[in-house]
Amino acid sequence: MTIINKLASSLDRRDQLPNQELASEILASRNKKAVRELVENLSNKKAIQNDCIKVLYEVGALDPALIADYIPEYLAALESKNNRLQWGAMTALCAVVDVKPKEIYDALTSILAAMDKGSVITKDNGVQILIKLCAIQQYSAQVFPLLIEQLLKSPTNQLPMYAERAVPIIKDPNKVLFVKTLTSRLGDIEKDSKRARIEKVIRKFC
Repeated sequence: MTIINKLASSLDRRDQLPNQELASEILASRNKKAVRELVENLSNKKAIQNDCIKVLYEVGALDPALIADYIPEYLAALESKNNRLQWGAMTALCAVVDVKPKEIYDALTSILAAMDKGSVITKDNGVQILIKLCAIQQYSAQVFPLLIEQLLKSPTNQLPMYAERAVPIIKDPNKVLFVKTLTSRLGDIEKDSKRARIEKVIRKFC
């Protein structure tokens, strides 16, 4: 049985259990050949694409190095009209930041473009990529302004989560701008619970 034959859609299943089991199997054996086959099938029919990217980012969540050699393929998938493939590819890219930071940094133009036109999940993972790069000293100065730009224009539903996730990378040099940015957005937030979350983040640095 090939790897593709083990995917949920190949088994005529509508649940994700076969894909999750396949990811576990690949992780247990560190099966690089299987990973390559999954990547090669990101251009297959839509159902296969969806299953392949699901397995890839499930593997990447636990062993990013195992899927990290295919950044160009994930970047190409960001251009897909298949929304599931697009946000799945951004999830895979987010998983590999720590093992391929330079390659991800070099691809920021494509990543930011996909965030601008992508779904909520695409944006969520894109912001997380920026936060991860900000945690790496050699990229922090260049990437932090890009993160601030996202905080300034992000939907108010997502802003509290982004602010909370950014807390660990906020240091003295960028603290003032971070607080100023969040403060400037308070008036945009109608829901009290979300405004309270932003105010709580602000208080950490005041």
